[in-house]
Amino acid sequence: MLQDYYDYIKVFHIASVITWMAMLFYLPRLFVYHAEQYNNVAFRNVVELQEKRLYYAIGYPAMIAVLISGSLITLAVPGIMKSGGWIHAKFTLVLLLLVYHFCCGFYRKKLLESCYKSGRFFRIFNEIPTLFMLIIVYLVVLKPF
Repeated sequence: MLQDYYDYIKVFHIASVITWMAMLFYLPRLFVYHAEQYNNVAFRNVVELQEKRLYYAIGYPAMIAVLISGSLITLAVPGIMKSGGWIHAKFTLVLLLLVYHFCCGFYRKKLLESCYKSGRFFRIFNEIPTLFMLIIVYLVVLKPF
């Protein structure tokens, strides 16, 4: 039954991944600005609202859509879990992206209280999802093992 809808589920999954990744790329960039302009209250008020909307209105729904559509793809393709180590590595990286997502929520709340991390920290933190995304795409397309 799910196999009949596989292509539609895959389209939805890819669109959801793009949306979630956009949030994971942009929210830490807002943290950089937030940390570097922490004493500018007017700016901080604007960026805090952007962070909240990005995290809750875009990030959470996209993350849930990724998890649901990814689960449906896994169910629709019998034997995918036996197709090689690449799928297990991919799932591990997706799990780490989930941890990263919730770390973003943690840092967002901490930045509401004080600026205890530097802009430099958030610039480095901002590179993590890019690395994970590149590795995931490599694994999915080339299935190296």
